[in-house]
Amino acid sequence: MPSQPAKPRAWTSYLWDTWDKPAAERRFLFKLDACLLTYAALSYFSKYLDQQNITNAYVSGMQEDLGLHGNQLNYITTAWTCGYVLGQIPSNMLITRIRPSIWIPTMEVIWSVLTMVLASAKNFETLVAVRFFVGLAESTFYPAIQYVIGSWYKGDELGKRACIFHTASALGPMFSGFLQTGAYNGLNGVHRLAGWKWLFIIDGIITIPIALLGYLIMPDLPSNTKPSIFYTQEQIDIGKKRMEEIGRKPPAPFTRKKILGFFTTWHIYTLVPLYILFNNGNGPANSMIFWLKSFNKPGHQVYTVGQINTYPLGIQAVQVVTTLIYAWWSDIVRARWPPMIFAGTWSMITCIVLASTPLYEHITRRWVFYYFTGCGGGLSGLILAWANELTGHDNEKRSFVVASCNMFAYVMQAWLPIIIFPQVEQPRIFKGNVATACINFSMMSFAMATLYLSRRDQRRARKLRAGTPGSDVSEDIVLEDELDADLKKPQVVTEAALPTLEHRHPQPALVHSV
Repeated sequence: MPSQPAKPRAWTSYLWDTWDKPAAERRFLFKLDACLLTYAALSYFSKYLDQQNITNAYVSGMQEDLGLHGNQLNYITTAWTCGYVLGQIPSNMLITRIRPSIWIPTMEVIWSVLTMVLASAKNFETLVAVRFFVGLAESTFYPAIQYVIGSWYKGDELGKRACIFHTASALGPMFSGFLQTGAYNGLNGVHRLAGWKWLFIIDGIITIPIALLGYLIMPDLPSNTKPSIFYTQEQIDIGKKRMEEIGRKPPAPFTRKKILGFFTTWHIYTLVPLYILFNNGNGPANSMIFWLKSFNKPGHQVYTVGQINTYPLGIQAVQVVTTLIYAWWSDIVRARWPPMIFAGTWSMITCIVLASTPLYEHITRRWVFYYFTGCGGGLSGLILAWANELTGHDNEKRSFVVASCNMFAYVMQAWLPIIIFPQVEQPRIFKGNVATACINFSMMSFAMATLYLSRRDQRRARKLRAGTPGSDVSEDIVLEDELDADLKKPQVVTEAALPTLEHRHPQPALVHSV
């Protein structure tokens, strides 16, 4: 059957991908964006507040009031990290069986309440125990949201949504410091409570309404979302059909073969290291605050405390801008790897310049390159979007790989910065800059390995489809990116072929490259 000519893509779709879609699909995606992205961004911002407030409280009187000393703040932070690491994979496995609109907001309520409980802590042991469970509850959020986003959006939409959500991680530091300072200064001593206790209470008060909003607007998966005031049955059916068209599977029963399949294909062995290396490739960004502080000598102040805390926020501004550029770029070309190579190269150059430049010569150059350290921070959404696409043929594997990326990144982050960025070597940290340049080179290597293996599987699938009936082709190598991601040329499906999209393997005669 001859293919129809490719319909030219409207230029407006490059600005926002829904503007050239049919009216019904456009209305559905508008509702989905408004509900899912709004809740995700607000919750991620509030999670950042609850995650970081222990340090603000420590320097705002908690240390003296509770008699903390030595490395006890590090132990409290480690307790949170342990809970955060332990909870991610179990949570993402559960969310394939429990409705996300119940599981995610419930965990948010729990970590909000536990955060407020910290205000009643009387000793070090209580802080450690409560922070562990705060981390355990918060571990459910980020990988679960990325998994849910990957359950609704196609390849030319996914990168933007994943990255828009992730920008909240950069906006958080830009506003949380002002919020924490205002809460402390305005409430210290009110109702006989110290300011550091109010920090925990205010953070909990901010987060609980967002969690309650999640019960109302957070969507489930296409397979278990029910008609509501937000989505009609017709719109839910549109969501299901969209995922069927790209081969992204709904939840299926756990079997021994399925679980072994998590480890017997290459995805976890390239995507997880890729994410780990990305996550640990921005260490020099933390050095700017120490560099500014180092200008101040006894009896001579160059930068005030406010300036030292404010000037490095330009790094987050660069991260926000580059994150959005990468997202649009990646979705337009339908490839995840080009921004990774660009950002990795830029980060390598930045680290080399910082390592080779004297601390107090060429001040403007060093200032600019500190800001450039934010250029690699926006790849998280793209890597997890790629993971969602490459493992879309197995829902449970997709959930497992996404959670594993974030979990092992935090395992590595718990100890690596201590070795390559020791505080006693700040702000020079020559070995940290050199090591980070090597980390970014390794990140690009794993990105190219992932690209090679995904295209190898595409070639194998095409050969099998050409010579074998579709029902006999193993879906382990039939990847959705055959039809969507990382293809230079769009593919056209004729109207007569649309019914076959519901089946696992469309006939090759009905799908043509153009």
